[in-house]
Amino acid sequence: MTEDNPPIAHPESASLGNQLPLLSNITNQHQEHAATGTVAETIVDSNDNDNDSSNNTVHAMEGDNSHVTPTTSGHKILSFDNKKQDNHDHGHARHYQDLEQVEEVPTVLTGVAPSTVEGYSIYSNIKDGKASIEHQIEINVVDLFDVQSNKEISLEEVMDGLRYVMEYRIKGGRYPSLDFDVMKRLADGLLMNMGNSEKKRRVRQKLTEEADVAFQLFGEFILEVQEFRQAVGEKPVSDLRHFLKLDVRCGSGSTVQQQQAAVALIALLTGIYPQFSDWKELVKSDGQSDVQKSMKEHADFVKAEKMPELGGLILAPEALCFDRRIKRCLKMYRTNLETGLPSEAIPALQEHYGKNVLPEPPRVSTLKMIINQLTDFIVLMLIAVAIIMAATKEFISMAVLLVVVILNTIIGFVQEYKAGKALDALTKLSVPKAQVLRDGVTSVINSEELVPGDIVILEEGESVPADLRLAEVSQLEIIESILTGESVAVNKDPKEIKTLTRKLPLGDCKGNAFMSTVVAKGRGKGIVVRTGRLTEMGKISAAITGAPTQLTPVQRKLALLGKILVLLALVLCAVMACILILWHGHPTGESLLTALSLAVSVIPEGLVAVVTVTMAMGVRRMAARSAIVRTLPAVETLGSVTFICSDKTGTLTEGKMGAAELWTSDGTAYGFTESTSLDPNKGDVFLKNNDVTPEIIEKSIEKVPAQMLISLMVSSLCNNSSVVQDDDEKDVKDVAVAVPTQEAVDTIPPTKTVEWKGIGDPTEVALVVAAQKAGFPKSYFHDLGYSRVYEQAFDSERKVMSVVYKAPVDTSIANGAHYEFVLAKGAPEEILNRCVGFLPPVAPGSVTSPLDVLKPSESDLAIPVTEDFYDQVTDASGRMADNGLRVLGLAYKRVRVNGGGAVDDGFGDGLDHVNKVKEEKEVAAATLKPTKLDMITAANVAQADDDDEEEIPPGYAESDLVFLGLIGLIDPARAGVKESVRICKEAGITVVMITGDHIKTASAIAKELGILQEGGRAIKGEELDLLSEQAIAELRPFPNVFARVSPDNKLKLVTALQSRGESAAMTGDGVNDAPAIKAANVGVAMGIAGTDITKQAADIVLANDNFNTIVEAVEEGRRVFDNILKFIVYLLSCNCAEIFLFLLCAMVDVPLPFTVIMILWANIIADVPPAMALGVEPAEHGLMQRDPRSPKRGVLTRASLTVIIFQSMVMTLMTFGVYMQAVYKKSQDKTLSDDELQYYQSEAFAFLTCLQLLQGFLSRTMRTSVFKTNFFSNPWMIYGVLTSFTLMIIGIFVPGFNTKVLTLVPVTGVSWAKIVVGCVIQLTLSEIEKLILRITGSTL
Repeated sequence: MTEDNPPIAHPESASLGNQLPLLSNITNQHQEHAATGTVAETIVDSNDNDNDSSNNTVHAMEGDNSHVTPTTSGHKILSFDNKKQDNHDHGHARHYQDLEQVEEVPTVLTGVAPSTVEGYSIYSNIKDGKASIEHQIEINVVDLFDVQSNKEISLEEVMDGLRYVMEYRIKGGRYPSLDFDVMKRLADGLLMNMGNSEKKRRVRQKLTEEADVAFQLFGEFILEVQEFRQAVGEKPVSDLRHFLKLDVRCGSGSTVQQQQAAVALIALLTGIYPQFSDWKELVKSDGQSDVQKSMKEHADFVKAEKMPELGGLILAPEALCFDRRIKRCLKMYRTNLETGLPSEAIPALQEHYGKNVLPEPPRVSTLKMIINQLTDFIVLMLIAVAIIMAATKEFISMAVLLVVVILNTIIGFVQEYKAGKALDALTKLSVPKAQVLRDGVTSVINSEELVPGDIVILEEGESVPADLRLAEVSQLEIIESILTGESVAVNKDPKEIKTLTRKLPLGDCKGNAFMSTVVAKGRGKGIVVRTGRLTEMGKISAAITGAPTQLTPVQRKLALLGKILVLLALVLCAVMACILILWHGHPTGESLLTALSLAVSVIPEGLVAVVTVTMAMGVRRMAARSAIVRTLPAVETLGSVTFICSDKTGTLTEGKMGAAELWTSDGTAYGFTESTSLDPNKGDVFLKNNDVTPEIIEKSIEKVPAQMLISLMVSSLCNNSSVVQDDDEKDVKDVAVAVPTQEAVDTIPPTKTVEWKGIGDPTEVALVVAAQKAGFPKSYFHDLGYSRVYEQAFDSERKVMSVVYKAPVDTSIANGAHYEFVLAKGAPEEILNRCVGFLPPVAPGSVTSPLDVLKPSESDLAIPVTEDFYDQVTDASGRMADNGLRVLGLAYKRVRVNGGGAVDDGFGDGLDHVNKVKEEKEVAAATLKPTKLDMITAANVAQADDDDEEEIPPGYAESDLVFLGLIGLIDPARAGVKESVRICKEAGITVVMITGDHIKTASAIAKELGILQEGGRAIKGEELDLLSEQAIAELRPFPNVFARVSPDNKLKLVTALQSRGESAAMTGDGVNDAPAIKAANVGVAMGIAGTDITKQAADIVLANDNFNTIVEAVEEGRRVFDNILKFIVYLLSCNCAEIFLFLLCAMVDVPLPFTVIMILWANIIADVPPAMALGVEPAEHGLMQRDPRSPKRGVLTRASLTVIIFQSMVMTLMTFGVYMQAVYKKSQDKTLSDDELQYYQSEAFAFLTCLQLLQGFLSRTMRTSVFKTNFFSNPWMIYGVLTSFTLMIIGIFVPGFNTKVLTLVPVTGVSWAKIVVGCVIQLTLSEIEKLILRITGSTL
């Protein structure tokens, strides 16, 4: 080697193969080569090792006693026995077994300050299970591959999570061997993300901080984990050269840390892998000189087997930690449940995590709102014309135009101001104060000062100030309606929830409390785990404030129409001026003024006002139908939707769960009457049979079948919900846990109206009600002396809940005895898989009481589960699910115990048997130096770390159960929804059901309602997570049912539909629905179940939470747009008639028929009143049989433009004929006087205005004959036309006003005769035009 090419040490012994790492064999005193059978490579000489106690050296030890042990100088020694490899063929990578053991090291932390031993880490006594570490890495690996496509995932958060796992769970030899497949995916994920560069850099590539962390982790995993080294060894050198970007990391723009890391990784790769021994193969040829220079400058890292430290605090990432035990969370966040965080640690933690504040919503000033209104294209044109009018001293015309501008500005400003209220509502979501424990003292502080690790105390009535991992609870119930829309308080349980994903529905996070939710009952203590923008509320706030404001279809279409009309006005103005000046030689000033009057004719001044008033009237009509419209344009937009995405529960259904069927293990089926009624006095259980009259089951324990009784006992007792009287507000908190006795129910006076309320999960409430219908409420069993002694809560992994009840002491036996039994419910397949037997038909007389089935005895009534029985249960479950029922399995188990005075030879299977000795924890080797924050929080981390799984008493395990039956629950469809869905289909609208229910249940309800038909498609949320927005948009056929979805899926669904050109309406109730509602073309919030922020973000609020109301609103929206189209066609027909009339007169060089003020007056009296009357025109027959208008289609189609031109030409030609007949005939005899010209202008004004008013009547229908329309069905049209006609008469005949202001004079009877003839001709031609439209079926 020359000096220009620094040497890299290479193996001196035989290779283990090109995929197996070569390892050093170095003692802490001197170097030796490994004996035969081992491979060693010396990277660092002994002097360097002795002088640097922080270096990590890698050893390969002989013999079978491979282990990790700390050396006196603090070195890390890893050893591998290459004889103990499990090599697999078929292209699979090798896996390793008989891994090194971790040698116990005494804990040196005994006081507040950590040990001063070099290399000691305060986390060295944390020992997580291998499966837990692999699980955490797997979660982050999935996110590494999704981070580019999933906007909810931050690469910074993923890297923080991986860095934390490395530093505090793996580094130091804690786990040198992990699952190979996980490590292989991790290597791919890190390589994929370590080349990310900052987008702002154009000239020189600069890598992001996250890319540097990925690079660092890549090297550290090579050092620490054997399977990761093996996975890297399988990579082609070309891939490493491409992804590592060593040339960029050593280039002119790189940092010292990047150069050191690059050199260190080169040393690792070339020293460990024979196939990478030439470092130049890892670097692009044009960057080798820079790398070589860095290797000279940082020669220490060529020798050291370590990656350079990144610097900065490595703290626990912010996460809900619902799958972590409390003591683990306390250690992660360096806190103590009794004393909290030390105050001196807060500044460092705040600097790292930031303030606990929600993202500020963007603010639009009042001035900005006004400017937005004044910069509209049409408004700017009107202002320009008004200025010119003022310059030419046409002050009356100027005043009229300015009044129109001011009214439009006021209306638009009010609407934009109201829309901003949704953002203002976000500021009310933050909690101002928090009760926190610091330095062992409880104090109230500003919630923005909270940091992860703070211990927050929750009291009844308080709001939660941040996202918490609950550590202690005392009857704690929290109302999370602001997030989930569920008004029922949620019972909290600090027990960890095992799951295979980091995402869990908020309603299932029983061990967490979320920011801005309210404590309804009890108290608790929690660890702050997420603050500010990372809280659930912060994410929602960011989604709402960050969503761009989108114009509705009608806003976009009218804006485009306005621009077209303004451009047309400018073009016609120029054409008119050229004709008058260049062709006929008229004076320039007079010609320009005439051209401006033409421009005023083009612009429909009343368009904006009429659109606004029409929508406002639609709002009033929709409010009468229980649809409250918050933004005016949403009225029309809802009428053009092509997709309605509706929640199932409470919108398509009643929102009340009830038991529909109970199927027991003896093959008997039972039904329930009035199952959704919470009143225990109403309803019965009946035997399902083929008889016309069902057989009612008597409410007596002597008459009820054993299978049915025990099944309903499971429903009632394996349950944390209840039904209480809700006759006043005061006692809701006190009676929430009480259950009315049957005697109390029977003594309620029949005349007294009692309201009942379910407390708890709606599904569990339905199970309680089912037992009450049979006459066996929870209180019945409590009164007999049965008491709960143990519970295993439901979680998403087990899908089972179980409780253990103790029976009362049997006084009939001398010594007395009690027994216990397990009651379990859950997913049918999970329950059945845990069963070893089932309860067959119980013969009469075989037991004294049906409850005796639960007594332990020598003779067991249960018989083993067979394949035939398994098939029976599967068929019954499938049949019930196909009928739209949510199916739960029911089971029990008898437990043998020693207690209650009974004599037994040994321990039983219950709590008496729990006496297990905990195994001592292993302690990992010390590798890290303590930081200042480590010193401050050392006492908190020194707590006992008991992370053993909570032992379940053997008899209480959810195994060896006896199957009882299945119970099917249903949320019945709302009345009228099926008909509404049919109407939607006829209207060309696709209805999509969105639900959290099981896909079979959702599909059954959808089929019942007609949403899912033959050939339709249903999809689950987990499948949706795997698809990009583009892939969702391309689904054919598009699914009608989305089951098991989350609010995030809703937003993804909306954007996918919009990307394919659809107009989507989305319903929702919880705060987490708000982003999807805001992003949808029409957001629909629930008025009863919806939260305030959801209503603020929505366009429409349903006062009755009913899907039928949405369909009615769609019909009203179509009516609104239909009427908007009618008056746009009407206005443009009238204005185009004036334009064509002016052009014809200019071309033949005769005086113009109208002055500027005449045009403005005609536009006001003939445009506004009839147009407004058209805005309230009743819906035409067959409106909901038309296909929805495409969002891409403009306001005007080719057919509607043809209609406008035809109608305007009819009015133009007849008016031009009348005017020219008089003017031309008179001009042939003598020169026209001013008085004569004024009369002919007045006659033309009256003629055209009357034709326009008649056109208002004719425009009430676009295709239907006017003779088939009820003349009096729209009285506003009659009033509007009469008003306009009266104003026209006033303008013509009122002295002073006619001549001095409008320059009009009275007209004679001959002129009125001409007007009548013209109206008859117009009516005839209009009917011919509509007949042609009906025949051709043209789309207007």
